This record gives sequence, structure tokens and C-alpha cells, in this order.
Amino acid sequence: MKARVIALYLPQFHPIPENDKWWGRGFTEWTNVKNAKPLCKGHVQPRVPTDLGYYNLLDQDVREKQAKLAKDAGIEGFCYYHYWFGNGRQLLERPFNEVLASGKPDFPFCICWANHDWTNKSWKKTSTQKNGEMIIQMQYSMEDHVNHFFSLLPAFKDKRYITVNGKPLFAVWAPRNIPNAKAFIEKWQELAKANGLPGIHFVGYTANANKKLPDGTISMYATDKAHVFYKSVLDIGFDAVISSGLTRAQAVLQGRFKLAWNVFSYKSFFPSRACIDYSDLMKYYYVNEDAWENVYPTLLPQWDRTPRAGSKTEYLINSSPEKFQDTILDALNYLNDKSPEHRILFLKAWNEWGEGNYVEPDEQFGHGWLNAIRNIIKE
Repeated sequence: MKARVIALYLPQFHPIPENDKWWGRGFTEWTNVKNAKPLCKGHVQPRVPTDLGYYNLLDQDVREKQAKLAKDAGIEGFCYYHYWFGNGRQLLERPFNEVLASGKPDFPFCICWANHDWTNKSWKKTSTQKNGEMIIQMQYSMEDHVNHFFSLLPAFKDKRYITVNGKPLFAVWAPRNIPNAKAFIEKWQELAKANGLPGIHFVGYTANANKKLPDGTISMYATDKAHVFYKSVLDIGFDAVISSGLTRAQAVLQGRFKLAWNVFSYKSFFPSRACIDYSDLMKYYYVNEDAWENVYPTLLPQWDRTPRAGSKTEYLINSSPEKFQDTILDALNYLNDKSPEHRILFLKAWNEWGEGNYVEPDEQFGHGWLNAIRNIIKE
């Protein structure tokens, strides 16, 4: 087995009342995608889907077709983003709930808890919500952790659920944001075993560089601190780490202080100058620590948040399926000494069209992104 490729999956492709209120009637991720504009030479926008069109994820036929495309490409399963804000409040839950209730598609899955606040700029640079930035704030409590576990127990027991060493894989987008994460994990492990599971395999997502270290120390995007970021997740009880090298690669390529200036400019009236060549950046995406047994690197086919953020973001140009194949081959080098269960690569992502970060068929490359995965993983 070369790798277990698990694709992160965004459910925001169907209208919900909250998005109608905050970003306009009928808003979905497609709203951003259709309105995107090219900002520099070689910048391809808007991106246009082909085989599946501008789909609605409440259509079971669409979900079946997605699963077939993924399976044919050698992807093991989808990792559905799960928006649980606390006190039982959820958003965008219907597609996954329908997958769970219907038993279809018969394709493996797991869950990534997207435990971040929603602000009036979470999905689009402008919002009808004018009074302050906060729309929904995360709420944590031990009582809510218990309720959250039981809400997901049917999923954990589903035969399709992805496991590591027999334990359901549960990913957390912002692991360090959970107050007393060790107690949360201990409680869920206790509940899992009390309800017939061998435990939960907890995986925390983290970048391997940032303007601050996990303890709050200013690091100004230091490029040699991946071990600090990874250990900060493992030390609070997580079994493994999903690693992202995007910020570190920018710091190496552009220089730490240039990156800091760009980040500042996104939040000011200064124009952005963050148009970056894909191949140049990917030279620095992975680090030696990605070879740790309990680190699961990410596969980045492309990256372009301009549909959501306009010019106030970094974006990659000149990506292609051929270059993505090189990325996959590079990532595989970090799996050589890992046990089969831990040879995991998280594809970032299956359908993040608003971040120019997807592998579904499109007008420019057709099935090229999927073929790139198939050529390396299945051949």
C-alpha cells in the first residue's frame, strides 16, 4: 500500500437560512466561485466545474457520483467538515446526516470538527451582518462534549467509518482552541469504550509555522519550528497530527518579514502582492518532521482564496495535474518508514472551490487532478 488518501470535504454547497441572512439569499460556495476575477498574469478565475456542474449536496445522485470519482482515483474516503458550535448548534449538517441515514454512498468517511468561530468574513469578504464581526462563537463545556459524543456515536459505529488500528478517526481543525483538551479527549475515550468502541483516534490539524509559537511567543514565521507545533498537539493528548506547510513554505520562499508585511497588508488598505508560483512554493512545503510516525502530511493540489477574499490573500498560480503528481511523489517519501495504518495523506481538499483547492473535474483540466492521484496511488 502506497498511501491512505483521505479527502477533506466541504458541505457548503446547499442553501441554509443562516447563510441567506448573512450573505444573501441563495448563498452557497458557488456564489463566490462564479464571481471570482483574475488578479494577475497566469491567474485562472473563475474556476468552472464540468461533470458535476454547480451541484447541490442535498442531491443524493451528486453524492454518489462524487464517491465514484473518488474511489476510481484511489481515494480511501471523505473527511466531512462538521460544524458543531456547542449547545447542540450545528450548521451545514444535512449532507452528512443524509449520507449516514441513507447508507449511501457506500464509501468510507470520517469527520473533521471545524471548531472555529464564524465571523462576517468567514466565507465572503462582505456580509449583510454589519454589527460586529462575530456571527457564531464556539462554546465549550464538558456537558456539551458529552452531548457532542453521543450525537456522533451512530457515525462512529457505521461500518463505513474510517479507522486507524480499529479506532474511529476523529480530526479537529483547531486542537489548541479546546479549553483543557486533555480532559475532553479523556472523556471521549471513556465514553467510546463504554459504548463498545476500542477508543477514538484523535488527530489535530496544525500549520508548522506561524507568527506566534503555540505558547504565544513571537516567532515571526520561523521556519525551523515544525517540531514545536507538532508536539504542542501531541502533548495535549492527540494521537496524531495533520500537518500543513503552506505558511512555512511562504516564509522560506518570500522571506519571513515579507510574509509578515503581506499578512498586514491583507488587513489594511495596501494592495496585496501575494501571487506565488505553485512549483516554487511546493519545494518547501514538507519538513523532516512529516516523516514522524504520528504525522499525516497534506496533499495540496492548488490554493487560491481570492473567490472568498478578493486581493486580500495569498494565491498560487501555474498549478497543474502534472505538477501535483510531483507533489504526491514528494509526500510519499515521508511515509516510507511508517506502519501501513499510519501511511495517511490528507488531501486538502476534495471540493474547496472557494479556496481554489479541489480535485473535482473542471473546465481547465477535466479529470486531470483525479488522474494525477490515480497515476501515483493506484498504479
